[in-house]
Amino acid sequence: MKFKKFMAFGIPLIIAFLLFFPYKHVIAFSYQDQGELVAYLPLKSEKNFQIKYTHSIHLTDVLESYRLSDKQIEQTELAYNDFAVGMPSNAEGEEVFEEKDGTYFIKNMKRNFTYIDLRVGQVRANHRLVYDEKTYALADFIKPGTWVRISSESISLWEQLKGVKISGR
Repeated sequence: MKFKKFMAFGIPLIIAFLLFFPYKHVIAFSYQDQGELVAYLPLKSEKNFQIKYTHSIHLTDVLESYRLSDKQIEQTELAYNDFAVGMPSNAEGEEVFEEKDGTYFIKNMKRNFTYIDLRVGQVRANHRLVYDEKTYALADFIKPGTWVRISSESISLWEQLKGVKISGR
């Protein structure tokens, strides 16, 4: 009798736990207005990543560097080649401004966010995620023009099955 009860209630409970318990730490890309997972990149031990894109006005690459914690994203550095519209001309507070070989850097940034909103470029931006020495074009995994929210999350097996895993091809 106990075995039948276990089979009726225990096994489904274990399966539900395995399916819905959030255990895998990822960089999550969700629809900004719905919170539904669009794509994710599983994290290894490395907690740093970068977003690289082509600036729409001066058409040079911009590289934003970030570090992840449990539920925070800390911007640590910004690198760019042109002071045109939308780019800072100096550092703030304890940040450090440097120029090296024609590239401008703002280092020692400690700007914390719970998420970053981003519209995946349709024309020039060519947004790329750089992680663990690999570069992933976001348009390969997320429809260009989509407004996504980037966050540090733990996701379940069920969410992994529903979302698009970002990986090398």
